[in-house]
Amino acid sequence: MNKKVRVLVVDDSAVVRQILSDVLESDSGIEVIATAADPYIAAKKMAVEAPDVITLDVEMPRMDGITFLKKIMSQHPIPVVMFSSLTEAGCETTLKALEYGAVDIITKPKLGTERFLADSKVTICDAVKAAAHARVLPLAKSRFKVAKKLTADAVLAKPSSKAMIQTTEKVAVIGASTGGTEALRIFLETFPQDAPGMVIVQHMPENFTTAFAKRLDSICRISVKEAQDNDSVIRGRALIAPGNRHTLLKRSGARYYVEVKEGPLVSRHRPSVDVLFRSAARYGGPNAVAAIMTGMGDDGAKGMLEMKEAGSPVTIAQNEETCVVFGMPNEAIKLGGVSKVLGLEDIAGVILRECR
Repeated sequence: MNKKVRVLVVDDSAVVRQILSDVLESDSGIEVIATAADPYIAAKKMAVEAPDVITLDVEMPRMDGITFLKKIMSQHPIPVVMFSSLTEAGCETTLKALEYGAVDIITKPKLGTERFLADSKVTICDAVKAAAHARVLPLAKSRFKVAKKLTADAVLAKPSSKAMIQTTEKVAVIGASTGGTEALRIFLETFPQDAPGMVIVQHMPENFTTAFAKRLDSICRISVKEAQDNDSVIRGRALIAPGNRHTLLKRSGARYYVEVKEGPLVSRHRPSVDVLFRSAARYGGPNAVAAIMTGMGDDGAKGMLEMKEAGSPVTIAQNEETCVVFGMPNEAIKLGGVSKVLGLEDIAGVILRECR
């Protein structure tokens, strides 16, 4: 019998603590061992029994969640799932939390929190269970039964024949999830200004992708922006798929561009890496390369296999040693869609060579 994931819930609202505890314990694989109204109480309870995962509200009295997160990650790293508001300020703050080592983000509205928690049971429980498998490092080192799971068929049908590719331009498509925000920072900071055009799916809530793209744009030599429908995929620019929308690579003549569209959850995600990779298999074929990075689950595995079968010159999986969660890369490897397994620091160099 598998051991239950032991969770400490930290939130200043008694109502939220109760509802979140009920939501988590409705999953047979999770046990809430304690709740706390603020970080000081949480620290005392952690001294009695260390949890496997902490759910942590950002806005709290006496000590805010970000300050407490920094203390946890500096002294005794434990996987943390942050709960944050959907405001612009909340996005910026929570991105900072990811830099400090938080594993994932759960967004919550300012109003209707009780209903939101109940409606988001699958998302919350999956995030907590994923966090329990995460490799978390001390802050000084960290810089370095549910609904049917749909496939990419729900958004883009398989091509009836191999992609017609008569262009010399190369493009790269990237997928990441848990731990991916920092992995992508390290990855994108490596590229020179004339890097190949890239389209990236990072599992992230709506609104957060805007702040994420702006943050990357401010620190990278290439341009980074949140993808908008019909944006061109050009050298020196990376497009980040917006939260809650699927992003597909398309082609018109020699021009690559993206389509940003509505659609159902695919592999339980929107945006989905499988959708992006399938579109790259169809419209990029041998001119598209791919990398799948740290993350829980199997999103992207089938799409990467389709890219390999369509003639992609290189399909890369991040290795276990450098992943926060070796789920998505491992699934792609097991399915046979991966041609190279590399450490995070080596992926950009291979993409540069293949996309000259």
